[in-house]
Amino acid sequence: QVQLVESGGGLVQAGGSLRLSCAASGGTFSPYAMAWLRQAPGEEREFVAAITWSRGITYYADSVKGRFTISRDNAKNTVYLQMNSLKPEDTAVYYCAAKHSFVVVTTKYDYWGQGTQVTVSS
Repeated sequence: QVQLVESGGGLVQAGGSLRLSCAASGGTFSPYAMAWLRQAPGEEREFVAAITWSRGITYYADSVKGRFTISRDNAKNTVYLQMNSLKPEDTAVYYCAAKHSFVVVTTKYDYWGQGTQVTVSS
């Protein structure tokens, strides 16, 4: 059973940076892609960024393009999200997720972490 554990959330001022990490464990881990999604209070969960596990192709939501960078370390089974120029509207619970199928710009993923809170103050 695959387990995803996020870390790195916290409180930061607008314009600041945070780096989220997500470590996968349990069994043979070979997803097609891993992603970060987020959910703000009262809002639906939304796609933030994804990366294909084998080739490292990246995808971003328009709202974070140019500010966030997703990367992965296959040897460590870990995916990262570097978040720069943070805005108050980035405040949300950020979830790490993984999937085996090819559609990555979606909220439908097979495995989920427990989430980590990111709060950006103005």
